[in-house]
Amino acid sequence: MRIHLLLYTVTFLFGISLLAIPTQTMAQLKIAKLKYNGGGDWYANKTALPNLIEFCNKELGMNLSPDEDNVEVGSPDLYSYPYVYMTGHGNVVFSQEEALNLRNYLIGGGFLHVDDNYGLDQFVRIELKKVFPELELIEIPFDHPIYHQKFKFINGLPKIHEHDGKQAQGFGLFYEGRLVLFYSYESDLGNGWEDRRIHNDPESKRQEALKMGANILSFCFTSS
Repeated sequence: MRIHLLLYTVTFLFGISLLAIPTQTMAQLKIAKLKYNGGGDWYANKTALPNLIEFCNKELGMNLSPDEDNVEVGSPDLYSYPYVYMTGHGNVVFSQEEALNLRNYLIGGGFLHVDDNYGLDQFVRIELKKVFPELELIEIPFDHPIYHQKFKFINGLPKIHEHDGKQAQGFGLFYEGRLVLFYSYESDLGNGWEDRRIHNDPESKRQEALKMGANILSFCFTSS
C-alpha cells in the first residue's frame, strides 16, 4: 500500500506548485535532519540547514521555515517532511521497523539526502540495503536534472572539502524511475553550508555548496 506523504498543494512565492503537509502553511514548510541510532553524530553541521534554508528563500523565493526539525527514522512524523537530510561521521544502525518506515516514506513521495561527512559511507551503505534490498546505488549522470536546476553543475557534484584525494560523486536510489534518495559522497556539501567561521572555507566554495544544495531542494520539490 502506497503511503500518501504529500497531501495538499502549497504554492511557493516563485509560482511553483508543491505538494506539502496539511499542518504546514505556505510560509512554514519545514525540512528536517534525520536522527538515527548506532552512535554516529547525526546532529553534525548544526548551522548547515539553517544557512541553506536562508539561501533558498533568498535566491529561489522559497517559503521554508528558518528552523530545521529533527526527526527519528522510525517516527510517523517523518511523513511531515518533503525533504530530510542525513549526515554524520560514524556508525549508523536502522532496525527493521525503522528501515520499513523509511522505505514507506520514500516510496510514498518523500526524499532523503544523505551527505557523507567523511566516515559515513561504510556504514550507511549497509543500512540502505535494509531499506531497499532490491536497489543499488548508482552514480547519477552529469546531465541529470538535479545538476541543472537554477544553478548549472556541468561536471556534477562539486568538491568542497578534500580528504583522501577522491572525486566527489553523486549517487542515487531510483524507485520505479523516481530518484528517492540522493547521496553526496566525498563532497562535504554540509560543511560548505555551515557558517564560514567554522571551516574558514573560501566564499567561492561556500557558494558552490549552497547552490548545489539549492538545486537538490528545488529538484525535490518539483520532480514528484
